[in-house]
Amino acid sequence: QAMLEESGGGLVQPGGSLKLTCEASRAIYSITSMGWYRQVQGEQRELVATAATDGTINTADSVKDRFTISRDDTGDTVWLQMDRLKPEDTAVYYCNVVSTWPKRREYWGQGIQVTVSS
Repeated sequence: QAMLEESGGGLVQPGGSLKLTCEASRAIYSITSMGWYRQVQGEQRELVATAATDGTINTADSVKDRFTISRDDTGDTVWLQMDRLKPEDTAVYYCNVVSTWPKRREYWGQGIQVTVSS
């Protein structure tokens, strides 16, 4: 069983919407943060948005007016609602989870492709 299960993604036209979902395994304890990063071909992986357990949300300036991150009450699922998508949003999106027990660990999803093109 994968520690993180990602779903969503795909091919959409500019201006369209897409919603990504990431579910963390119950085997991950003491989650302090869940969120999304993305990586464009040939470039560095960058933060998209994260949601800490205390409610703190961090969203990249490039998407803050178009993307919305949210988590469920149990804290094991995170969504990324992406609206008004642009071609420059095309990337592989990775779910990221940080936990603190038994030791601090960082988990990464396999990555899902998001392609915005006409």
